[in-house]
Amino acid sequence: MAIVTDSKLSPLWEKALENYREDLAADDDFRKVLETGSFEELLNDAKNLQPFGPQGRKTLDSMSRLKPTFKLVNDFSAVLAVCFGAGTVLTALIWGSIRMILGLASAAGSTLHEVFDMLDELSLTLPRLKSYEKTVPMDSELEGSVLEVYTEVICFYARTIHFFKSHKHVILLRQSWSEFSQDFSRTVQRIKRLSGKIESEVELTRMRHDNQKYDQVLSLMATFHTQRQVTAPQKSYYVPFTESPRFWGRDDILSQIDSCLSGSMSNTSSLRSFALYGMGGVGKTQIALRYANAYRNQYDAVFWVSADNSITIAQSFRDIAKILDLVKQDTETDDNSVILAVKTWLASTDSKWLIVFDNADNLDVLKQAWPGSSTGSILLTSRDSTAAFDLASDAFQVQPFDVATGSAALLNILGLGSGSDLNQEQATAISSTFGGLPLALNQVAGFIAQRKISLQSFLPLYHRNSTSVDAKGTTNMNYSHTLATVWEMSLSKLSGDTQTLIRLLAFLNPDYIQESLLKDGASDTGIPELQFARDEIDFLDAEQILLQISLIDKSVESGVMRMHRLVQTAVIRRMTSEERQQIFSILVDILARNLPDTYSSDVGHQVASWERCERSLPHLESIVQKNAEFSIFPGDNQPFAELLLRFCWYLYERENYSIARPYVKTALQYFSDRNSLAYASAVDLQGLIDLDISHPASALEAFQEAYRIRAGILLADDVFLAASLVNIGLAYTELGKLDEAYEYLQRSIDIRLHHNSDRIGNSYSNMSSLLLRMERANEAEEMLKRCPSLKDFTDETFLKTGNPRFSGDMILLSRIRLAQGRYDESLNLASKALGFRRQCLGNRMKVCDSLYQVASLLQRGNNPALSIQLLEECIKISEGLPQIEGLRHLARANYKLSHTLKLVGKERESAESLDRAYSLKDGIYKLDGDSPHGITDFESFVPWMLW
Repeated sequence: MAIVTDSKLSPLWEKALENYREDLAADDDFRKVLETGSFEELLNDAKNLQPFGPQGRKTLDSMSRLKPTFKLVNDFSAVLAVCFGAGTVLTALIWGSIRMILGLASAAGSTLHEVFDMLDELSLTLPRLKSYEKTVPMDSELEGSVLEVYTEVICFYARTIHFFKSHKHVILLRQSWSEFSQDFSRTVQRIKRLSGKIESEVELTRMRHDNQKYDQVLSLMATFHTQRQVTAPQKSYYVPFTESPRFWGRDDILSQIDSCLSGSMSNTSSLRSFALYGMGGVGKTQIALRYANAYRNQYDAVFWVSADNSITIAQSFRDIAKILDLVKQDTETDDNSVILAVKTWLASTDSKWLIVFDNADNLDVLKQAWPGSSTGSILLTSRDSTAAFDLASDAFQVQPFDVATGSAALLNILGLGSGSDLNQEQATAISSTFGGLPLALNQVAGFIAQRKISLQSFLPLYHRNSTSVDAKGTTNMNYSHTLATVWEMSLSKLSGDTQTLIRLLAFLNPDYIQESLLKDGASDTGIPELQFARDEIDFLDAEQILLQISLIDKSVESGVMRMHRLVQTAVIRRMTSEERQQIFSILVDILARNLPDTYSSDVGHQVASWERCERSLPHLESIVQKNAEFSIFPGDNQPFAELLLRFCWYLYERENYSIARPYVKTALQYFSDRNSLAYASAVDLQGLIDLDISHPASALEAFQEAYRIRAGILLADDVFLAASLVNIGLAYTELGKLDEAYEYLQRSIDIRLHHNSDRIGNSYSNMSSLLLRMERANEAEEMLKRCPSLKDFTDETFLKTGNPRFSGDMILLSRIRLAQGRYDESLNLASKALGFRRQCLGNRMKVCDSLYQVASLLQRGNNPALSIQLLEECIKISEGLPQIEGLRHLARANYKLSHTLKLVGKERESAESLDRAYSLKDGIYKLDGDSPHGITDFESFVPWMLW
């Protein structure tokens, strides 16, 4: 291909040239580089690389190995020449640099092979533009993207030349080689990202020539790119808690944290992480708060995450996303999408950031939120000592104060000087009694100050009221008993409304107790014990007493209350068994009123109730845990079981199967009436979850049991039985028993038609799916058109409901169109379904399924780069899902990705994806204990239709 010469360089290309010269740092070398203007000149000059000795012969022999590599580079430089008018100077920078690199590496001897590997890998990252050269116009936007790749390549070449020139001695070369290798790895990653972007842009440009044909895909991809854009604020600070104004000591720990996290920030780009671990109440959170405040000027962004569990982590990430403007105000975005958006920002921003994970005691949960960035600083606090070895690069075990430091801290909190021998003596005695535990010392100081008692009178009072604390006051004193005794002295004085309020709070999520939850519950239930909550002033008065003695905290802005877990434990322990059952039952009644009845009738998806369910969900987890811990109701509690069931339906609809599954199991254990519609609904729900996670055999057993219970209660043609018949038909469909499935689905249609049920569309769409599986595509289309809301198959009829269930119908129609040979319509429908699912459900299983379906269609339509992009997004989302939800999608997507990568000539990446797919397949078999129900191919890992 002829290369354009003597063309005037644009300012952008001039800038690339300037960057190259700066990195090269030698004008003499620059002139030498320009002496080689083409690939042919490089080959002709190979004999001059190392013209003597065995090493020289080895160099010449190795040149043949590099010819495929140079072919890829030549294709890239040819596109530069033809499409952008790049002259000899720009192409000379490529070939002249390679020539000089080979000469320097050849002279260095032992590094030659490694340099060959680098050149080989670098060439494989270049965008494959040769095939598009004559069919796609290279506009200014595309030129800018290609220029970025070109600049990355030539600047790395320049740095390589400079490196060899600066490290001529073999010892110096080897000592600095790891640093050079890291530079290479970062360069490869940047070029891969840019190349993928270019290939996608090229395919989109080609598709725009026929925008009617690809209109929906183009719209989808535009939305997709918009969602991935990240902007970095100048300064961000989100630490929602206040550190103690009387913080004491810990300078050695703070210094060690800073040395790890920011002391060498300018010299490294690696992720830095530090763990503070130790027993509860030892002051880990206060140390983290002090560091975040004292060292905030060293960072552009500081974020705080309450990492107690997946729910608090999601809430913290949601607050951070709002600060960073990553989510739109007043819109519903699921937790996984929010976490993914924040992690993407952390991975892509140039800001120096610090993120604090506080109370990260469940490391498995924390790993899902752990940033995947290669840069940044992380500080975590945890009771789990494995945090020091599992996640953090450095750590410190936080110990209680010694007696002397503890006494000084206590006097500091009280504002008393250490000059008085008597005060010093009493403070030392108290510090010794409580083992120097910071939280205990703070509670003691609060008790003394609020009641204005002397240091001398405290310990006698304490010992008179304590029976469970070690009387010797050793440093090994039981932590919970010590704190429980301190709170006991405050709790014993509570009565009336204040006592009722703190008892209610003791069972709820300690970090996020909304006043509105109790107030709304009080107005709806008419329970006498909640009379005070119906009066605004009475409620505030009850709160005021608890705030005054620091048993709770409250946000002025939001009205959200917080209560320490150990205070909750102390409150519950003081209650009798009858009192615990009474308060627990009140809370079950309050929470149930926020959730729809899903078991008395066939109501379908309850999208409208999701917001109320979300508000109450953290408290469900709390009361379940408290019930188990204190054996409040060991079993047979129908209202509690029904509450769990209501929550589980919501969790199922939001695709939180890993959380819903154990809750369903717990609910089944608590039903006192196992021949009720509620119990049948719980069994049915267990089957639906099993069906969606590819366990159709166990799902069928559950559906059949649910049908048996309902049939024993209802009339033979009751419309509610049709829901069970549909589910049985779905299970038979997934098991490949299509004739049996047809029988049950037809019976559901007959019953619903007889009763003129508004759920008839559910039967029609599932029958349509079955007919398509039977390879009867035209009959499937006719059946789907019977759905009352889908007669004309317009966007409005699909989307106006806002119900995610209808996205399954869009997928079904897409499959029908594909079977009918109408590829373009199939692709547009699948793309619309993906956009709808992303909006309605967020990044979960059904979005993974839609990403896979659209990617498969794009591959079929010869759009591999876009297909790769969607499959990589599918993999990214699947990796962030719990194993029960994401593992099969992850295996299937990796398998498909391996084939797509092979189509574009990326053999090595293809092999890596294939290896991952088979490794994941083995993991699935181990998880199920055997090959899952005869699955033999990756396509069957995920249910054929995810409704």
